[in-house]
Amino acid sequence: MRLEHVNVTVPDPKTCAAVLCEVFGWHVRWEGEAKDQGFTVHVGDADSYLALYAPNAELQPMGNTYVRVGGFNHVGVVVDDLAATEARVKAAGFEPHSHGDYEPGTRFYFDGPHGIEFEVVHYD
Repeated sequence: MRLEHVNVTVPDPKTCAAVLCEVFGWHVRWEGEAKDQGFTVHVGDADSYLALYAPNAELQPMGNTYVRVGGFNHVGVVVDDLAATEARVKAAGFEPHSHGDYEPGTRFYFDGPHGIEFEVVHYD
């Protein structure tokens, strides 16, 4: 078994997808009309993706997801070159934080498009 995708609500799927393609080297797998007259962009690689969904409605902030049942806290992405990815994160205008080097890998976090937190990890 494997995780195929996660669906996240964002205000601007195309802009979010463009940033994630730039930072992670992903591509847009599909985009188009979605549930309730919304719009979705699927961005990722050949095996998995994020579905970035914008409803045709006003969005409400989620608040602190770490204290909510079912809260969406961050997306973990495994990369081959942590330093190169961190440079792309900075070039895209985001600030890496919470660097760590502990088993089973080296990592950092950044708050990306629309405040979505990403954990970027490299395994030896």
